[in-house]
Amino acid sequence: MPERVPHAELVALDRAHVWHPYGPMPGRSDPLVVDSASGVRLRLAEPAHGQRELIDGMSSWWSAIHGYNHPVLNDAARDQLDRMSHVMFGGLTHEPAVRLATRLVEITPEPLRHVFLCDSGSVSVEVAVKMCLQYWRSTGRPEKRRLLTWRGGYHGDTWQPMAVCDPDGGMHELWSGVLPRQVFADAPPAEFDEVYADHLREAVARHADELAAVIVEPVVQGAGGMRFHSPAYLRVLRESCDAHGVLLIFDEIATGFGRTGTLFAAEQGGVSPDVMCLGKALTGGYLTMAATLCTSRVADGISRGEVPVLAHGPTFMANPLAASVANASIDLLLAQDWPQEIKRLETGLRDGLAEARNLPGVKEVRVRGAIGVVQLDHDVDMAAATQAAVRAGVWLRPFRDLIYTMPPYVTGDEDLSRVCEAVCAAAAAG
Repeated sequence: MPERVPHAELVALDRAHVWHPYGPMPGRSDPLVVDSASGVRLRLAEPAHGQRELIDGMSSWWSAIHGYNHPVLNDAARDQLDRMSHVMFGGLTHEPAVRLATRLVEITPEPLRHVFLCDSGSVSVEVAVKMCLQYWRSTGRPEKRRLLTWRGGYHGDTWQPMAVCDPDGGMHELWSGVLPRQVFADAPPAEFDEVYADHLREAVARHADELAAVIVEPVVQGAGGMRFHSPAYLRVLRESCDAHGVLLIFDEIATGFGRTGTLFAAEQGGVSPDVMCLGKALTGGYLTMAATLCTSRVADGISRGEVPVLAHGPTFMANPLAASVANASIDLLLAQDWPQEIKRLETGLRDGLAEARNLPGVKEVRVRGAIGVVQLDHDVDMAAATQAAVRAGVWLRPFRDLIYTMPPYVTGDEDLSRVCEAVCAAAAAG
């Protein structure tokens, strides 16, 4: 084992050399140093605001649904390490990847049949867009190369995903003059509204000749604003895409694997996309891996083209270590009464966050599945809100005007109550 770096030196080295997400370089604040994690708790190398352990209210950006250091997932990783940690996927295959692809086809909505395993959620969106563009080029319609989405969305930080994030006020506004120009409908209302449904229908119809696909986050818009909307809009999009010859992509990177109360959010609309993106909880938060699924129509269309292959191949595609842990994570989830656990978390969040409605500066409180959101009428004071949560013994990561939680599914009732108290404390401080 390497010699441990003293805490103060580690923090100094981090500030000097490590570029953290959505942060400046060098950093202006010192991140908390996590020494270990188990269950739903992060153990800090040094106490912060009187706390040595923090309940994780974020599931490590929504991925660690089973918590940390889970024996089943640990065993899956160890077993695969003894076999091989990686092997290239070009010209080779292996059981963990084949099992994972087969399982994903079994549990996702029909008629998704084919699985491209990739590195991250953002890359899965890149692959999804490439699939749709190549499908139309291969079937003689190369002019169909734009994408339609609705405002308030977020699909990742690489190039094509940035192009379909909300261009106004979002994280990628900086690139609005450089990114491909896509088509944006208005943000979807929470409840079904026929006037808005007509707005969606008209947008698809008006741009159908140039649209390769519509891409949306079903039911919950994640990092774009943690907004919820009626599943009925998914049916409107499916019908409109079918009527006008446009492909439909559902980005389920954040919503997949039970987070909204169904295994996949698409199920709430009773429809299936032509292409689906999965990630985050796929490996239970252990390793980076994502998947892009498509129908046989899409796959066959690409295969009939002048270039009859999907022109994409990440080095670590279908990594066997990640695939093995993903298989174990899916098995672990489906072996339990996960719908009841999500309902338990939903009830606890509704009860625990109710008092936030009475706090000054709170605009709205909303809960769906294992997602709890407190929206302020002003931008969050990140430092003050985070410190308030840490003092309450909970790790949260507010952004923009939102203080929210997406806890691991294994969070017990007492810990969930503390998470809600921390969200309220952060809202009061922020």
